[in-house]
Amino acid sequence: MRTLYVVTHPEATHHVEGTVGGWHDSQLTSAGIRAAVSIAQALRVQIPDGAEVELFSSDLQRTRRTADEVADAFGVQPVLDRRLREKSYGEAEGRPQRWLDRRFIPPPAVGERMDHDEGVQGAETKAAWARRIYTAMDEILRSSCTYQIVVTHGGSLTCVVASWIKMPIESAGYVSFRAPSASITTLREDDFFHNRQVVTLGDTRHLGSAKAG
Repeated sequence: MRTLYVVTHPEATHHVEGTVGGWHDSQLTSAGIRAAVSIAQALRVQIPDGAEVELFSSDLQRTRRTADEVADAFGVQPVLDRRLREKSYGEAEGRPQRWLDRRFIPPPAVGERMDHDEGVQGAETKAAWARRIYTAMDEILRSSCTYQIVVTHGGSLTCVVASWIKMPIESAGYVSFRAPSASITTLREDDFFHNRQVVTLGDTRHLGSAKAG
């Protein structure tokens, strides 16, 4: 039985500064680092001692720092993959969120959504965003490793889960799986039917100790 844990990175500087994330290379805050430790501890409890573990992460600083804590807990090296990054917001990245809000063109309720132009120069379409994450996930899931961990971003979690359940990209225009920062989503595939379950989505129960600190 394969189990895939999808981690959304904890609080980063762009969260507290009110700036646009995307590919902007923000770092974890001190609270974010404490949460990353809690994530690693929670995963260490869930995965049996001695089990083979593979760890994959977006290459941005906030996800790499999170993955470092997980790597230390399991004695593995993270595989950094830029395809696991958040959606690119082009020229809006690193700017105040209100700058993006004034220019953003939301997708239509009916009509073309995957290739929709959001009105921000250099921003990815949802189609481009989904394609790169689907491609990364296809490669990750070729492995027969029983326990895999993917460290990514809150927005990109939607594409990871959609890929996991084999939702066609052309059908993903309306899908959104919401998970808070510093969450763990558990995905599982059984060995008989090879059905793919979403066991938990956006679990943050492990953050009790981090919040207390």
